[in-house]
Amino acid sequence: MTRVAQWWLQWRTWLHLHKARLGLFFRVTASALISYALADWLHVRLPLWAVLTAIILTQMSVGRSLKATIDYLAATIGGAIYGGVVGVLVGHDSEVALLAGLAIAVGPLALVAAMKQSLMTAPITAAIVLLVPTIAHATPIALALDRVLEVALGAVVGLAVSFLLFPSSAYGLAVEAAARTLERLADAVGELMAGLKGGLDVDALHRIQDGIGESLMQLDGICAEAERERAARLTTAPDTGPLRRTLLRLRHDLVMIGRSAVAPLPEALQSRLDPVGDVAAAIDEFIRASGIALLARRIPPASTPWNRRWTPMRRQSPRFATTG
Repeated sequence: MTRVAQWWLQWRTWLHLHKARLGLFFRVTASALISYALADWLHVRLPLWAVLTAIILTQMSVGRSLKATIDYLAATIGGAIYGGVVGVLVGHDSEVALLAGLAIAVGPLALVAAMKQSLMTAPITAAIVLLVPTIAHATPIALALDRVLEVALGAVVGLAVSFLLFPSSAYGLAVEAAARTLERLADAVGELMAGLKGGLDVDALHRIQDGIGESLMQLDGICAEAERERAARLTTAPDTGPLRRTLLRLRHDLVMIGRSAVAPLPEALQSRLDPVGDVAAAIDEFIRASGIALLARRIPPASTPWNRRWTPMRRQSPRFATTG
């Protein structure tokens, strides 16, 4: 292979691995430029908020952008209405009135946001509606309407760009996250199996299990976005539930092996653990092959070749000999 061919292969591999991130780069850039151009054309009071909203709501996947847009619009509209009402009733003629209005507006909304994380921008919007009139010399109601218009403009632009420019499906991201989880599971098999003989340090065991747990948590979040896309009929991708449940079962199997590996097994069983290395290698190879097949959207590998590698252990163990 020539140097040019090697360079081209490396470049294609890099593009494939970072395709989702590059797509986000183009979408965020386009969202910022388009939202500013539209805000300037519509003579919006503060184009900054339209640009910031478009950037915030342009997410890695369409499903995530859709949820972020719904949450952000709900929080903004609620905060703008509440802040506008407080501004009209309390006023901002004096510093005392302004401080009282700010406390009345921000405090309850902060409590609501603490109970429902998706409404975190509501107290921010209420504070903007109350404080900007002292600078822009406008009424709270006018500022509330402007704030809703600015955010709505940014939300429409961000969501439209997420749909139209290099759209990234949450299902594809879920497949990549599942493949990474399989890699972690494969890495853990050898360490846990080896711990059956020599025992595993508790800190090492926690490191292994916590890494798998983090991968599964990330997968759960992405799968929720994929299911949101399916519910909105934005994709025809299959249900991610079976994939998540299968990986969770594998994790539970490794948890049980890890509990057995905390201390070395009795010497009477040590002689029967010689084939464990071959078993761990077979499991490792099978899990990695499954991850590769998952990424390539191919049929999973057959288990027959790996079952043959377990035959020595099955013959050696009386338990396996009686059960067949």
